[in-house]
Amino acid sequence: MPSDLADPPRLLLVEDEPELRRMLRELLTSEDYQVDEAPDGQRGLHLALTRDYELIILDRRLPGTDGLQLLGRLRSRGVVTPVLVLSALGNPADRVEGLDAGAEDYLSKPFDLNELLARLRALRRRHLDTARSLPLTIGRLDLDTRQVHTDSAEPVRLSERECSLLATLAGRPRQVYPRRDLLAIVFPEAESEVVVDTYVHYLRRKLGRQIVATVRGRGYQLGRL
Repeated sequence: MPSDLADPPRLLLVEDEPELRRMLRELLTSEDYQVDEAPDGQRGLHLALTRDYELIILDRRLPGTDGLQLLGRLRSRGVVTPVLVLSALGNPADRVEGLDAGAEDYLSKPFDLNELLARLRALRRRHLDTARSLPLTIGRLDLDTRQVHTDSAEPVRLSERECSLLATLAGRPRQVYPRRDLLAIVFPEAESEVVVDTYVHYLRRKLGRQIVATVRGRGYQLGRL
């Protein structure tokens, strides 16, 4: 479920310059952000794929990789977290390239700290508004009402656990979730992975078999048309 704007936001900072990374960490933590740091693209990729963040700050020039290449890998793996790119490359063509690569915002170095904070606040507001409605192959999932809206039928109301399961899959639509991961995320108090299969059955019964795809030997992902 989306967090409230008053909750401390979790942010991933991918920056290889130690002094800039330290300065940004201190600034962001003073603004009540929970900051995870990555000094290179490999660590940044690992954290972004294994943890949930509301925002990512991504340096364009990283050791061994280009920040936009890392961004492309994240988007291809279904990570939709808003990304603000920081770069010394600040001409219009560079900004266009960054935005076309999947970034939500692009800020040239050197930058004003207050402007950075304002851009992060704006990205977070837009992200929270979008996160309350997740796209599905058959329509959209409204997280506030726990209803699935389609063009051809009345809204279908889900139980809290059905909604949490579907929201997890829809949040990263290209990712395949092993049953054990879904058990830990959606049903932390349960002991058997059978409960995951049971709730997948419930979703398919309410919304059609196409809503959740079975990836044989790997797990489940959001269904595709």
